[in-house]
Amino acid sequence: MSKLTKTEAIEKIKAELLNVHSKGKKARNVRFLASALGSIPWVGGFIAASAALHSEFEQGKVNDLQKLWLEEHTKKIDELAYTIYQIFERIDSVGEDINERLESEEYLGIVREGFKEWDNAKTFEKKEYIRKLITNAGANNITTDDIIQLFIDWIGTYHELHFSVIKEIYKNPYITRAEIWNTFNENQPQENSMEADLYKLMFRDLSTGGIIRQARETDYYGNFLKQPSRKRNSNTLTSAFDDGKGYELTELGKQFVHFTMEEVVTKIE
Repeated sequence: MSKLTKTEAIEKIKAELLNVHSKGKKARNVRFLASALGSIPWVGGFIAASAALHSEFEQGKVNDLQKLWLEEHTKKIDELAYTIYQIFERIDSVGEDINERLESEEYLGIVREGFKEWDNAKTFEKKEYIRKLITNAGANNITTDDIIQLFIDWIGTYHELHFSVIKEIYKNPYITRAEIWNTFNENQPQENSMEADLYKLMFRDLSTGGIIRQARETDYYGNFLKQPSRKRNSNTLTSAFDDGKGYELTELGKQFVHFTMEEVVTKIE
Protein backbone atom coordinates (compact mmCIF):
# COMPACT_ATOMS: atom_id res chain seq x y z
CA MET A 1 0.00 0.00 0.00
CA SER A 2 1.54 3.29 -1.05
CA LYS A 3 1.94 6.01 1.54
CA LEU A 4 -1.06 8.35 1.63
CA THR A 5 -1.85 11.51 3.50
CA LYS A 6 -4.16 11.09 6.48
CA THR A 7 -7.08 12.58 4.52
CA GLU A 8 -6.47 10.28 1.54
CA ALA A 9 -6.14 7.28 3.83
CA ILE A 10 -9.45 8.07 5.54
CA GLU A 11 -11.26 8.42 2.22
CA LYS A 12 -9.74 5.18 0.92
CA ILE A 13 -10.85 3.10 3.91
CA LYS A 14 -14.26 4.82 4.11
CA ALA A 15 -14.84 3.74 0.51
CA GLU A 16 -13.97 0.18 1.51
CA LEU A 17 -16.24 0.41 4.57
CA LEU A 18 -19.16 1.30 2.32
CA ASN A 19 -18.35 -1.42 -0.22
CA VAL A 20 -17.12 -4.21 1.97
CA HIS A 21 -18.81 -6.87 -0.19
CA SER A 22 -17.50 -5.54 -3.51
CA LYS A 23 -15.75 -7.99 -5.79
CA GLY A 24 -12.03 -7.69 -6.29
CA LYS A 25 -11.23 -6.91 -2.65
CA LYS A 26 -8.51 -8.95 -1.03
CA ALA A 27 -10.21 -11.71 0.92
CA ARG A 28 -8.19 -11.03 4.04
CA ASN A 29 -9.08 -7.32 4.05
CA VAL A 30 -12.77 -8.07 3.54
CA ARG A 31 -12.83 -10.50 6.45
CA PHE A 32 -10.82 -8.08 8.60
CA LEU A 33 -13.23 -5.22 7.86
CA ALA A 34 -16.28 -7.39 8.48
CA SER A 35 -14.88 -8.52 11.84
CA ALA A 36 -13.86 -5.01 12.89
CA LEU A 37 -17.16 -3.39 11.89
CA GLY A 38 -19.27 -6.18 13.35
CA SER A 39 -17.82 -5.51 16.79
CA ILE A 40 -18.76 -1.79 16.84
CA PRO A 41 -22.55 -1.38 17.19
CA TRP A 42 -22.91 2.18 15.87
CA VAL A 43 -21.12 1.64 12.53
CA GLY A 44 -24.01 -0.10 10.82
CA GLY A 45 -26.44 2.61 11.84
CA PHE A 46 -24.08 5.33 10.68
CA ILE A 47 -23.58 3.81 7.23
CA ALA A 48 -27.32 3.24 6.82
CA ALA A 49 -28.32 6.71 8.01
CA SER A 50 -25.56 8.92 6.63
CA ALA A 51 -26.67 8.86 2.99
CA ALA A 52 -30.27 9.69 3.91
CA LEU A 53 -29.20 12.42 6.31
CA HIS A 54 -26.91 13.98 3.74
CA SER A 55 -29.77 14.05 1.26
CA GLU A 56 -32.05 15.73 3.76
CA PHE A 57 -29.23 18.06 4.76
CA GLU A 58 -28.98 19.33 1.18
CA GLN A 59 -32.72 20.01 1.23
CA GLY A 60 -32.50 21.87 4.52
CA LYS A 61 -34.62 19.29 6.35
CA VAL A 62 -32.07 18.24 8.96
CA ASN A 63 -32.51 19.66 12.47
CA ASP A 64 -29.72 20.67 14.84
CA LEU A 65 -29.76 17.36 16.71
CA GLN A 66 -29.41 15.37 13.48
CA LYS A 67 -26.56 17.62 12.35
CA LEU A 68 -24.78 17.11 15.66
CA TRP A 69 -25.24 13.32 15.45
CA LEU A 70 -23.87 13.23 11.90
CA GLU A 71 -20.88 15.43 12.73
CA GLU A 72 -19.98 13.45 15.83
CA HIS A 73 -20.18 10.08 14.10
CA THR A 74 -18.35 11.37 11.03
CA LYS A 75 -15.40 12.18 13.31
CA LYS A 76 -15.58 8.70 14.81
CA ILE A 77 -15.76 6.99 11.40
CA ASP A 78 -12.76 9.03 10.25
CA GLU A 79 -10.80 7.92 13.29
CA LEU A 80 -11.83 4.30 12.73
CA ALA A 81 -10.98 4.45 9.04
CA TYR A 82 -7.52 5.85 9.66
CA THR A 83 -6.80 3.24 12.34
CA ILE A 84 -7.74 0.46 9.91
CA TYR A 85 -5.63 2.05 7.18
CA GLN A 86 -2.58 2.11 9.47
CA ILE A 87 -3.06 -1.57 10.29
CA PHE A 88 -3.43 -2.48 6.61
CA GLU A 89 -0.38 -0.44 5.65
CA ARG A 90 1.90 -2.18 8.12
CA ILE A 91 0.49 -5.65 7.50
CA ASP A 92 0.85 -5.21 3.73
CA SER A 93 4.55 -4.50 4.25
CA VAL A 94 5.03 -8.02 5.60
CA GLY A 95 3.95 -9.79 2.40
CA GLU A 96 1.54 -12.54 1.42
CA ASP A 97 3.01 -15.20 3.72
CA ILE A 98 0.74 -14.19 6.60
CA ASN A 99 -2.54 -14.41 4.68
CA GLU A 100 -3.46 -17.70 6.32
CA ARG A 101 -2.90 -16.20 9.74
CA LEU A 102 -4.89 -13.05 8.94
CA GLU A 103 -7.85 -15.06 7.62
CA SER A 104 -7.88 -17.51 10.54
CA GLU A 105 -10.80 -17.47 12.93
CA GLU A 106 -8.38 -17.14 15.85
CA TYR A 107 -6.96 -13.88 14.52
CA LEU A 108 -10.37 -12.53 13.49
CA GLY A 109 -11.51 -13.17 17.05
CA ILE A 110 -8.69 -10.92 18.21
CA VAL A 111 -9.79 -8.28 15.68
CA ARG A 112 -13.36 -8.38 17.00
CA GLU A 113 -12.36 -8.16 20.65
CA GLY A 114 -9.70 -5.57 19.88
CA PHE A 115 -11.99 -3.17 18.04
CA LYS A 116 -14.69 -3.62 20.65
CA GLU A 117 -12.18 -2.37 23.23
CA TRP A 118 -10.90 0.28 20.77
CA ASP A 119 -14.43 1.71 20.58
CA ASN A 120 -14.70 1.74 24.39
CA ALA A 121 -11.28 3.38 24.89
CA LYS A 122 -11.50 6.91 26.30
CA THR A 123 -8.03 8.09 25.30
CA PHE A 124 -5.96 8.26 22.13
CA GLU A 125 -3.16 6.34 23.90
CA LYS A 126 -5.39 3.33 24.59
CA LYS A 127 -6.64 3.30 21.00
CA GLU A 128 -2.99 3.27 19.87
CA TYR A 129 -2.21 0.33 22.17
CA ILE A 130 -5.06 -1.60 20.55
CA ARG A 131 -3.95 -0.68 17.03
CA LYS A 132 -0.40 -1.87 17.66
CA LEU A 133 -1.62 -5.03 19.38
CA ILE A 134 -3.91 -6.01 16.49
CA THR A 135 -1.16 -5.28 13.97
CA ASN A 136 1.58 -7.16 15.80
CA ALA A 137 -0.70 -10.10 16.60
CA GLY A 138 -1.25 -10.60 12.87
CA ALA A 139 2.43 -10.88 12.02
CA ASN A 140 3.92 -12.51 15.11
CA ASN A 141 3.51 -15.96 16.61
CA ILE A 142 5.80 -15.52 19.60
CA THR A 143 2.90 -15.74 22.03
CA THR A 144 -0.50 -17.44 22.09
CA ASP A 145 -3.80 -15.89 21.10
CA ASP A 146 -5.08 -16.43 24.64
CA ILE A 147 -2.29 -14.15 25.88
CA ILE A 148 -3.23 -11.55 23.25
CA GLN A 149 -6.82 -11.66 24.53
CA LEU A 150 -5.45 -11.11 28.04
CA PHE A 151 -3.54 -8.05 26.81
CA ILE A 152 -6.76 -6.64 25.35
CA ASP A 153 -8.41 -7.07 28.75
CA TRP A 154 -5.50 -5.30 30.44
CA ILE A 155 -5.84 -2.29 28.15
CA GLY A 156 -9.47 -1.98 29.19
CA THR A 157 -8.80 -2.61 32.88
CA TYR A 158 -5.87 -0.35 33.64
CA HIS A 159 -5.79 3.44 33.79
CA GLU A 160 -3.31 5.74 32.05
CA LEU A 161 -1.61 6.17 35.43
CA HIS A 162 -0.87 2.43 35.46
CA PHE A 163 0.60 2.65 31.96
CA SER A 164 2.82 5.54 33.05
CA VAL A 165 4.34 3.31 35.73
CA ILE A 166 4.75 0.43 33.27
CA LYS A 167 6.56 2.66 30.77
CA GLU A 168 8.98 3.99 33.38
CA ILE A 169 9.87 0.50 34.59
CA TYR A 170 10.30 -0.66 31.00
CA LYS A 171 12.64 2.22 30.21
CA ASN A 172 14.54 1.97 33.51
CA PRO A 173 14.64 -1.58 34.95
CA TYR A 174 15.21 -1.70 38.73
CA ILE A 175 13.83 1.82 39.16
CA THR A 176 12.37 2.48 42.63
CA ARG A 177 8.98 3.83 43.58
CA ALA A 178 10.59 7.08 44.69
CA GLU A 179 12.39 7.49 41.37
CA ILE A 180 9.20 6.88 39.39
CA TRP A 181 7.28 9.41 41.51
CA ASN A 182 10.01 12.01 41.14
CA THR A 183 9.87 11.63 37.37
CA PHE A 184 6.38 13.15 37.34
CA ASN A 185 6.19 15.18 40.57
CA GLU A 186 8.32 17.72 42.40
CA ASN A 187 7.30 16.88 45.96
CA GLN A 188 6.34 13.73 47.84
CA PRO A 189 3.08 13.90 49.84
CA GLN A 190 2.53 12.47 53.31
CA GLU A 191 2.17 8.72 53.74
CA ASN A 192 -1.44 9.05 54.92
CA SER A 193 -2.48 11.20 51.93
CA MET A 194 -4.86 10.32 49.12
CA GLU A 195 -1.95 10.58 46.65
CA ALA A 196 0.07 8.00 48.57
CA ASP A 197 -2.94 5.65 48.75
CA LEU A 198 -3.46 5.93 44.99
CA TYR A 199 0.23 5.37 44.28
CA LYS A 200 0.31 2.21 46.42
CA LEU A 201 -2.88 1.01 44.71
CA MET A 202 -1.28 1.28 41.27
CA PHE A 203 1.69 -0.84 42.31
CA ARG A 204 -0.58 -3.34 44.04
CA ASP A 205 -2.77 -3.63 40.92
CA LEU A 206 0.19 -4.15 38.60
CA SER A 207 1.94 -6.58 40.96
CA THR A 208 -1.10 -8.78 41.57
CA GLY A 209 -1.93 -8.55 37.86
CA GLY A 210 1.43 -10.12 37.00
CA ILE A 211 2.85 -7.18 35.05
CA ILE A 212 5.54 -5.91 37.45
CA ARG A 213 7.43 -7.27 40.45
CA GLN A 214 10.18 -6.26 42.81
CA ALA A 215 13.52 -7.09 41.19
CA ARG A 216 14.97 -10.37 42.44
CA GLU A 217 18.12 -12.32 41.80
CA THR A 218 17.86 -15.74 40.15
CA ASP A 219 20.10 -18.77 40.01
CA TYR A 220 21.46 -20.41 36.85
CA TYR A 221 18.13 -22.22 36.31
CA GLY A 222 15.98 -19.10 36.68
CA ASN A 223 14.79 -19.86 40.20
CA PHE A 224 14.22 -16.80 42.35
CA LEU A 225 16.56 -16.60 45.32
CA LYS A 226 15.25 -15.87 48.79
CA GLN A 227 16.13 -12.46 50.14
CA PRO A 228 18.06 -12.48 53.42
CA SER A 229 15.88 -11.34 56.29
CA ARG A 230 16.68 -7.92 57.64
CA LYS A 231 15.67 -6.51 61.00
CA ARG A 232 13.89 -3.20 60.72
CA ASN A 233 15.18 -0.44 62.94
CA SER A 234 12.26 1.85 62.16
CA ASN A 235 8.83 1.69 63.77
CA THR A 236 7.12 2.95 60.57
CA LEU A 237 5.88 0.88 57.63
CA THR A 238 7.56 0.86 54.24
CA SER A 239 6.94 4.14 52.44
CA ALA A 240 4.67 4.37 49.43
CA PHE A 241 7.64 6.19 47.87
CA ASP A 242 10.27 3.66 48.95
CA ASP A 243 13.71 4.28 47.45
CA GLY A 244 15.31 0.98 48.40
CA LYS A 245 13.74 -1.75 46.31
CA GLY A 246 13.76 -1.61 42.52
CA TYR A 247 11.04 -2.90 40.19
CA GLU A 248 11.12 -4.78 36.91
CA LEU A 249 8.60 -6.05 34.39
CA THR A 250 7.68 -9.72 34.53
CA GLU A 251 8.25 -11.70 31.34
CA LEU A 252 4.52 -11.40 30.71
CA GLY A 253 4.76 -7.66 31.29
CA LYS A 254 7.61 -7.39 28.78
CA GLN A 255 5.52 -9.15 26.15
CA PHE A 256 2.63 -6.78 26.89
CA VAL A 257 4.83 -3.75 26.27
CA HIS A 258 6.34 -5.41 23.19
CA PHE A 259 2.93 -5.95 21.57
CA THR A 260 1.11 -2.79 22.65
CA MET A 261 3.67 0.00 22.87
CA GLU A 262 6.07 -0.77 20.03
CA GLU A 263 5.75 -0.91 16.24
CA VAL A 264 7.16 -4.40 15.96
CA VAL A 265 5.64 -5.97 12.81
CA THR A 266 7.86 -8.78 11.55
CA LYS A 267 7.39 -11.70 9.19
CA ILE A 268 5.71 -14.66 10.87
CA GLU A 269 7.81 -17.80 11.01
